[in-house]
Amino acid sequence: MTSCMHETLQESPSAITDLARTCTWWDPLVMVRNRPNPSEVAAPQKTYYDPYTLPDFDTDFITKDDLDAFERALSAPEAVPVTALNDWRPVHQRVRRTKTRRKVPKRSADETREGFVYTILKWPLLAIVFGWLLFLSVTYGLTRVYIYSYEHFVTWTGRRERLRRQLQSATSFEEWVEAAKQLDTYLGNNSWKTQAEYAYYDYKTVKKVTTQLFELRNRVEAEANGGSNCAGGTQAVDELKALLENCIKNNFVGVENPRLYSETYYGTKDLVQEFVDQIQQSLKTIAESKKITNEEKQLFFKHLDTNYGRTALCLSGGATFAYYHFGVIKALLDTGNLPQIITGTSGGALVAALAATRTPDELKLLLVPALAYRIHVSSDSFLTWSRRWWRTGARFDSLDWARQCSWFCRGSTTFREAYERTGRILNVSCVPSDPHSPTILTNYLTSPDCVIWSAVLASAAVPGILNPVVLMRKTRDGTLAPYSFGSKWKDGSLRTDVPLKALNLHFNVNFSIVSQVNPHINLFFFSPRGSPGRPVTHRRGRGWRGGFLGSSIETTIKLDLQKYLKILRHLELLPRPLGQDWSEIWLQRFSGTITLWPKSVFADFLHILSDPRPARLARMLRVGERSAWPKIKFIDNRLKVEKMVVEGLRASGMQDYLAPPNYVCEQQEQDTIGGEKDMHRGRRKGAIELARREEEPDRDLRPLSRRHSSIVEEVRRQSSVFFDDDETDEADEDAAATTDEDDEPVIAGEEHGT
Repeated sequence: MTSCMHETLQESPSAITDLARTCTWWDPLVMVRNRPNPSEVAAPQKTYYDPYTLPDFDTDFITKDDLDAFERALSAPEAVPVTALNDWRPVHQRVRRTKTRRKVPKRSADETREGFVYTILKWPLLAIVFGWLLFLSVTYGLTRVYIYSYEHFVTWTGRRERLRRQLQSATSFEEWVEAAKQLDTYLGNNSWKTQAEYAYYDYKTVKKVTTQLFELRNRVEAEANGGSNCAGGTQAVDELKALLENCIKNNFVGVENPRLYSETYYGTKDLVQEFVDQIQQSLKTIAESKKITNEEKQLFFKHLDTNYGRTALCLSGGATFAYYHFGVIKALLDTGNLPQIITGTSGGALVAALAATRTPDELKLLLVPALAYRIHVSSDSFLTWSRRWWRTGARFDSLDWARQCSWFCRGSTTFREAYERTGRILNVSCVPSDPHSPTILTNYLTSPDCVIWSAVLASAAVPGILNPVVLMRKTRDGTLAPYSFGSKWKDGSLRTDVPLKALNLHFNVNFSIVSQVNPHINLFFFSPRGSPGRPVTHRRGRGWRGGFLGSSIETTIKLDLQKYLKILRHLELLPRPLGQDWSEIWLQRFSGTITLWPKSVFADFLHILSDPRPARLARMLRVGERSAWPKIKFIDNRLKVEKMVVEGLRASGMQDYLAPPNYVCEQQEQDTIGGEKDMHRGRRKGAIELARREEEPDRDLRPLSRRHSSIVEEVRRQSSVFFDDDETDEADEDAAATTDEDDEPVIAGEEHGT
């Protein structure tokens, strides 16, 4: 019957639709590729998910011509690198050699690997360090078992345990909030909220500013309702603007310190909440005020946007563990807290592409268990993929992945087209196949015409799993062509799993929400003093997880592991399988201002390269949502101010303020067409600018915004900038993530909260 059904589907692809409508339970992947599970047949009402509720479920967005262009790009020979003596000399310049040549000392390819001492001591040192790392890893695992036992047999007992189970079994955010409030009431956390004093923020300044905001806002509203004249009615508005410019900054006097949200299961200090609400209402008052011109509003809100910064959601890699990101996206979307800027790496790039190419209404219909019917990238048999791996060195086929991935990206959609369709800014981190070139963060500024599915494939090209691929760009006539000289790219997680430095450079991101699911660092995420929505419950929040002894041992061992991994990297003792330096998968930064860690299970490791069934995806969606709920209040307070700044910019007449400036678009157009019209365009722009200056003699005297005051060359440089996080210092990483010793990154997850 299975073979007949398969032949029918091959003869008529539309037959699957008619067949599905007449079946009691239906799974297109099960019918074609797998045999039905007896448990699913016995309980069809629990495992049936209608795939036709998904928007464009049976639509193949990609065309055969696009796949053929991608296949030709993959089979093309490697491009000859463009070389010159320096950046100002002709390419491939012929240089006359002088008779007296300078003697160049002979050096090996790896300069540090010279001498017989290195050759003799390399392997013994490597064995000693590996043995010590193994001992530390076992000790760390035993320490975590001790902490887990301490929490569940000492801390969680009686009614506290029953309330905790009620919290963990919540099926909606509203139900979770109600359970969290009950747990806070029982533990006495509400009294902490009412006390303004706290060591991790300047409560005196917050109280003073909150009072002034309330008074000034009432004066502005009273003057607006009273209809006072313009000369006397702008004094209160100016004072309110000046106060807002001084207090709307990233982590102003510590009000965004994660510790303010780590003492309760839901909420923060009442004073902090009142401060955020007053900021929001005051910004709304300024945006709606008729006593300020649109030019003044635009300048005011652009200053605030520069000082306050932006928020980005970063989705890590992790193979099929990345499907937990779907639940995180769903939780943020349902609560209205999905940031505009989304970045993804490896498996997270696929989820980010889906979120950035679909509208909110489409996403709500897609983030359901039935989405598993569209995920079938690991359907090959063992014999098929083993032959491919032996022949090509990769388990999966690039063309097949391109075909499957294109549905999540709506076909050959470019980064610019995705931004124009949904307004969300998609970023994908890619690493060049050669070890010397810097990584690139593809987005609508650095690579506007790059096709999204090619960047997602490149970001997921782990050596041994998928061979490096060529990025593709869309030309003016809609056809695809190789991008960046046809160079090949591979997995972004190998160097920059969370590209905080590049996000700060391109979009002024200084507040990051990281959803971290990498399985190789799962065990090492731990927050000894609690995290937002996951406080330390014993000793009224003043204790340590597992006691001070357990937390101190955990921290010491983890830092010791990092030290010896750095020794392996700097002494070049670590071998390079498949020609890749694997040290960065341990030593790069994996956390952000807020870090979500969905709780994985042992079965996830067994199915790390397998397609999920609807039941498994339903569990991953639920776990992803629950990992995000404790952080929603923190994220919501942050985005309240950010959204009001955006609305103020739009109310002042700047509809698309995050789009690249006109001169950047024109420069990109010139690079595409050629330089024949550059001179005429420059003369025409110069004449128009000169005429405008003559008409407005005071134009140069007007103040410019801080964001627009950047040099044109700087913006052009950013439109094609490459970044390299290989040698980033810890101080630079901390500055990019806006964290310090008192504002440490938040590590969160169901198993890490107490």
